[in-house]
Amino acid sequence: VLQRSKALNHFLWDIYHDKKILKQGIVPIDLINSSANYLDQMQGLNPPGGIYNHISGTDLIKHSDGKYYVLEDNIRCPSGVSYVICNRTALKRALFGVFNHYQTHTVTDYAENLLEIMESVKPHGVDAPTCVVITPGIYNSAYYEHSYLAKAMGVELVEGRDLFVENDFVYMRTINGAQKVDVIYRRIDDTFMDPLEFIPDSTLGVPGLLAAYKLGNVCLVNAPGTGVADDKAIYTYMPQIIKYYLGEEPILSNVHTYHCHRPDELKYVLDNIENLVIKPVDEAGGYGISIGNKLTKEEIENVKKVIKENPRKYIAQPIMSLSVHATYIEDSKSFEPRHVDLRTFCLLGKDKSFVLKGGLTRVALKKGNLIVNSSQGGGSKDTWVLKK
Repeated sequence: VLQRSKALNHFLWDIYHDKKILKQGIVPIDLINSSANYLDQMQGLNPPGGIYNHISGTDLIKHSDGKYYVLEDNIRCPSGVSYVICNRTALKRALFGVFNHYQTHTVTDYAENLLEIMESVKPHGVDAPTCVVITPGIYNSAYYEHSYLAKAMGVELVEGRDLFVENDFVYMRTINGAQKVDVIYRRIDDTFMDPLEFIPDSTLGVPGLLAAYKLGNVCLVNAPGTGVADDKAIYTYMPQIIKYYLGEEPILSNVHTYHCHRPDELKYVLDNIENLVIKPVDEAGGYGISIGNKLTKEEIENVKKVIKENPRKYIAQPIMSLSVHATYIEDSKSFEPRHVDLRTFCLLGKDKSFVLKGGLTRVALKKGNLIVNSSQGGGSKDTWVLKK
């Protein structure tokens, strides 16, 4: 996962600067230009430390062939690490002797490593940076994580209304007056973060924030525009991206993916939907996914119509047989097999990296369901990495 994170960081720098990989035809330029997450405003901008994707979430599965595959890369704003830490805390209370016996790696060091990563990309000339976490507010589905991480790092949790820009510097309103802010871990989508540059009537962001960022007066974690790298149409090119930037063979394999914007692959997808998983390239949380063998004939025809209306928006993959894990089901009051995947977390900073020795095992609590996202009714399990 560190290999993929580093390669994607190089990729993001390149597409917003030299575009060498596009000029050489390794990744089609039309895929970049047509990505909903590509930002023209980021052209030529080099973030502090040269890091775009400070936080990456890579989803792994184990297939019936016994091999591990990357299901997708999450670079925009990967969520769920707070549940990793809280699951571990709860289990340690219930089984306090087990962890010492098995010498399990800790996951509770994530917050301190995240803070170190944030401080490593401080603006030039700042000795002791002030870091904050910005949230859309209490009604956001991930607000618990926003507040948890801010508390764990010992930094302020703020909303857009708590910040303002003056003379191209960002300040936080406090009871003791304005305080300069140097690094912002943002949990607000790109288009909502600055009404002067994006959605004009957004009340979630901070007017002038992007201008301050462009001048290097504040660092945003993750950088705006990183979403182009977790576009599921780009995912297919990850083996070539890794080889091009790192000169290495990919350690983890991709799931074979069909691009619906390619006429020959579109035809195959339309003819074989019942054997495929159809995914929108720019959605998250498991939304918009269609699993072919679960669809009625009428639903298949509707999916075909939607794909043909906008082929660029969809990719298709074979229906992978996710591994299962014994899961206690309240209704039956018994343990039953449920499908799982694993979200890993990787941090990149200036001359520093960190991979969490654990992860978020997500569980599809509905019998036979392959969609494990919490937004689709999924649960989670503590995941152990043993020292021996």
